[in-house]
Amino acid sequence: MEHTHEQHEHAGHEHHGHGSEHGHTGGGKVTWAAAARATLHCLTGCAIGEVLGMVIGTALGWGNVPTMVLAIVLAFFFGYALTLRGILSAGVDFRTAIRVALAADTLSIAVMELIDNGVIVLWPGAMDAMLSDALFWGALAISLAVAFVVTTPVNKWMIGRGKGHAVVHQYHH
Repeated sequence: MEHTHEQHEHAGHEHHGHGSEHGHTGGGKVTWAAAARATLHCLTGCAIGEVLGMVIGTALGWGNVPTMVLAIVLAFFFGYALTLRGILSAGVDFRTAIRVALAADTLSIAVMELIDNGVIVLWPGAMDAMLSDALFWGALAISLAVAFVVTTPVNKWMIGRGKGHAVVHQYHH
């Protein structure tokens, strides 16, 4: 579905009411709130994938490495899936939607996963905690919170340059 630049601008503003704070033209001022919203979107997909991967791997008695790999793969899958859902609902063809999701989320998800999994690996005992342990859930919650704090400035920087979630907002109606 082809849109003019003005339609993209209008569609992004109308849907979110945020104005140029998204910086999807590459020169607008980006607010911390806009960056936090983009990061929260990414965090939602990552958290779903992380939790599901850790629950599956732990429940099946897998070792730490295969469980972590599954959690990371699922984090990327669900992160991209949430973005795809929004883009496809705007009437964008699947191929374009895939390209937009990859452009919008790859760096954000990668940073989030690096930080999240780094905290888990470095947290004493977290890698060996079971699903029934408070340490498992506490370390996971804190690692996701740390990942959110570290990834938000990355998203702010990307949106300010017309990258990341700024690309997604061009397709909102």
